[in-house]
Amino acid sequence: MTQKYRIKFYYGGRAGGKSYAFADSLLFLGRRKKLLIACLREIQDSIKDSVHKLLCDRIGVYGLSDYKIFEDKIENKITGTKFIFKGLREQDAQKIKSLEGVDIAWIEEAQTISKASWEILEPTIRKDGSEIWISMNRRYENDPLWLAVAANPDERTFVCRVNYNDNPFCPAEIKYQAEKCRKNHPESYGHIWLGEPMAQHGNRLVSAASVRRAFEKTIISTTSPLVIGLDIARFGDDRTVFCFRKGRWCYRFESFSDKSNVEVANIATNFIAEYRPRRIFMDIGGQGAGVFDILKDRGFGEIIRGVYFGEKALCSDRYFNRRAEMWDKTAEWLNANPQPQLPEDEDLFNELISAGKKFDSRGRLQLESKDEIKKRLGCSPDKADALALTFAEPVFDAGEPRLYGNGRVSVEDMFNDKRKTNVGW
Repeated sequence: MTQKYRIKFYYGGRAGGKSYAFADSLLFLGRRKKLLIACLREIQDSIKDSVHKLLCDRIGVYGLSDYKIFEDKIENKITGTKFIFKGLREQDAQKIKSLEGVDIAWIEEAQTISKASWEILEPTIRKDGSEIWISMNRRYENDPLWLAVAANPDERTFVCRVNYNDNPFCPAEIKYQAEKCRKNHPESYGHIWLGEPMAQHGNRLVSAASVRRAFEKTIISTTSPLVIGLDIARFGDDRTVFCFRKGRWCYRFESFSDKSNVEVANIATNFIAEYRPRRIFMDIGGQGAGVFDILKDRGFGEIIRGVYFGEKALCSDRYFNRRAEMWDKTAEWLNANPQPQLPEDEDLFNELISAGKKFDSRGRLQLESKDEIKKRLGCSPDKADALALTFAEPVFDAGEPRLYGNGRVSVEDMFNDKRKTNVGW
C-alpha cells in the first residue's frame, strides 16, 4: 500500500480484507503528515452508508487517541489530517470540484460507480502526488470502473486481486464457509469468494458468453434478406444508429449524432437506394415519428415499419411490451445454433449485457428501462436497441426467383405451367 501509484485498484471476493487494509493504511498515513482523504461511494444517503463506522472501529482497535471523531468527519488532532465522506451521485460537477485539494480518494464498493461519476471524479483529483484507491468486489464483466481502469491498466495503475486465501487474518470459520461453498455451490464460488464477475444470467437478459461467441468470425456472406433496425436519438447525447442484419449475420452499425429529422430521413433514403432492404424497423417514439412520416411521404411505406418500444407486445401474455419482446428475440438469436455473428464491438458488448430483467405480476418479461441503463453505463444502449429492432417482426426469406432456360421463366412458372397442362387429363 505504500508504493507510489496514481491509482491503486484492489479487487477480489469475500473476506479478502481489502476494506480493513485500506482503512488501517489510511489511518496510519494520516498520523505521519497532514492529508485530506475523501471516502467516496456512488450513493450515500447517510453517514451510515459510508466507511465512517469502519474507520471508527479501527481507531478503537488500535487505540488511536490522536483521532477525533465527528458525526460527518474524522480529524487527527496532531497532524491535521481530515477524513470526509461523500456520495458521488448526489454531487453535481461543481460540488465534485470541491475535491480538487484531496490527497487520497478512497472509492469503496467501486462496482457500483457509474461511468459518468468516474469521468467527473478522475480529472478532479488533480493535486500533485494525489492518489485514487479503489476497492471492489466485481459484479459483471462490464462494471464501468473495471473497464475504465483495471481492464487495461497503464504504468501508473496498480491492480491487485486479493481473496480470502490471501488474507493472513482470515478466520478459520470463514475458510470453512468458503470451502463448503466450493463443494456445494461451485457455480457461485468463483463470484462470491474469488472475485470473478457474476455469471451473466439471473437478472441479466443477454449473457456475456453468447455475445463473445457471436464475435467469432464464421460468416462471410449470406443470401438472407437485409433487415435494418433504426434507433433514433431522443436527446442531445444519444445517437441515431442503423443496424444491418441478414439472417444470422449482423455485419454493420452506422451511428450519427446531432442529426435533424430530415437528415436522418436522407441517410435512410440513401441506404434504401443502395442496399435494398426488405424492411426497416424504426423506433417512432419521440423524434422517430417525424422521420417515419418523411420516409412514408417519399413512397417507402412498403419498406418501413414503425415500432413503439412501450406498446403492447405481439405476444402480450409473455412480454410486458414490445421492447422486452424484441430484446428477448435478440437473446434467443444469440443463443441459437448455428451461431450468429456480430461485428466485434466492445460498446455493443457492454450495451447488450447490461439490460436487467424482471417479471411483472402476470409473469411477463419486463426489461430495465433505457434511462436506467444509461445512468449506469454513462451512455444510452442505442446500438443494442437498433439490433433488437431488427427482430420487431418476422421477415420471411422469399428470395429473388432464379431464372432457368431462356432466362424468362422461373421455377415457379414452370410448375404453374405443368399444373395447368395436367388439368385436362
